[in-house]
This record gives sequence, C-alpha cells and structure tokens, in this order.
Amino acid sequence: MTPILFLRHGPTEWNVIGRVQGHTDVPLSDEGRAAVRRWRLDDAFRDFDWVASPLSRAQETARLLGAATCGSEPRLAEANWGEWEGRILEELRAELGEELAANEARGLDLSPPGGESPRDVCNRLREWLAELAPLRQPTVAVVHAGVLRAAYTLATGWDMSRAAPLRRGHSFGHLYDLDSDGSLTVRELNIPLEPEDG
Repeated sequence: MTPILFLRHGPTEWNVIGRVQGHTDVPLSDEGRAAVRRWRLDDAFRDFDWVASPLSRAQETARLLGAATCGSEPRLAEANWGEWEGRILEELRAELGEELAANEARGLDLSPPGGESPRDVCNRLREWLAELAPLRQPTVAVVHAGVLRAAYTLATGWDMSRAAPLRRGHSFGHLYDLDSDGSLTVRELNIPLEPEDG
C-alpha cells in the first residue's frame, strides 16, 4: 500500500460568495493565501511527491505549503460545471427549482449543462490512480472539492445519495492507501491542517 494525501486548495473569493468555479481559473484570494500559510502538514508528508491540478489555486497552494517541485495533472482538475460556472449556487437553486433538485438527486449522475458528472470525475481520477499505483511513490495531491468527493467514492462506494463523513472544507487533509491495482482504502479522513490555536 502506498499513502496518498489529498488536500483541497486554499480559499478563493468565489468560494466565499458561493460562486461555482469548476474549470474557471480563479486564483487564491489574499485571505486564502494567508489561510494556507497557517496550515501545518506533518513532517511525514514532506518527502512525498507533490502533484496538483493545473488550476492556479491548486498550484499556488502547493507552493505555499512548501512543495519544492509540484507536477501538474489535468485529471486532478475540478469538475467542469459547464453553463453553471460563474453562477452563484443559491441563485441557481432559486432559478431552476425542482429541475435542479431532481438533477442533484441523481447523485453521481448529476449533469450540469455542457459539463461533467461526478461519475465522470471519478473515472478520470481512477485512470490517474491506476497509472500512479505501480510507481509506489507516496504522494500529496492538491485538488478540489469534486476530486475529494471522487476519491471518497472510489474508496467507499459512496453514491452521493446521502451525507458522507468527509469534510470538504479547505483546511483538512484526507489520507488514503493506494493498492497496486489502483484501488483506494481510507486510512484517515478530516486531518486538521489549522493549528489548534489558530
């Protein structure tokens, strides 16, 4: 088993106001950068390989956390939310009403117009994990909320039809074991990155 730690990027201005980001390359906010600078990783993770989504908010998070080098992996990008990108989620819910509620109830098959479903994100993450597994290289992956959900789904079979014990806030890490066949097993979820006094 090879350890892989998934981290979500730091906060952006769009996160704060509830605007759907997806593939839109929104940078970290000044407050987000300050938050990431407060995060503390266990020293055990310092020698891991680092890889991140190509989106700047993930790449900058890795740099701020001290990654000497960080690969860029498109399959770790956030879900493409199609026509919903740039929209505020609560406004979308008010506008689309039952139509959006029914779409959200589809769980892994939720389908934004012109975008990807969570199942699509799972499939691209699974493909990347299958390539990573034979290398047996402990890895920190800086990703997005949708990819955190995908990793949890692949490890547990969660179908998004009920709440999960996965904290998708920015200041948590999620540690998994990666088997040689590319499958994930949960080792520890919701590892706090903020110091207790912070």
